[in-house]
Amino acid sequence: MKQLDVQIMGQNYLLGCPEGGELQFREAVQRVDAAMCRIRDAGKVKARDRIAVLAALNLAFELSDKVQGPSTETPTATPPPAPDGDHDTALASLLERVNAALGDDGHLL
Repeated sequence: MKQLDVQIMGQNYLLGCPEGGELQFREAVQRVDAAMCRIRDAGKVKARDRIAVLAALNLAFELSDKVQGPSTETPTATPPPAPDGDHDTALASLLERVNAALGDDGHLL
């Protein structure tokens, strides 16, 4: 296992990467960094842990949509991805759901 020094949202991390997977790993880091920076730059969420949860949810939703294909039925708990230009509305809705799930103490459990 190779150790890589990466930066996500301005913070350095030393992470393990499988041999031969450095390019794919760095691309994944760039996707996570971009997702987290978009949420931070929207200005509605300041806490790193909440930003990370939102970014993880967004990336997981995008991945599941690519793997399974678009759903013909919209789940009640998860809105479909926002069309271009409507990200703020979708992000605000997602933030409300995450805040409700985290509760007053900011913890899932």
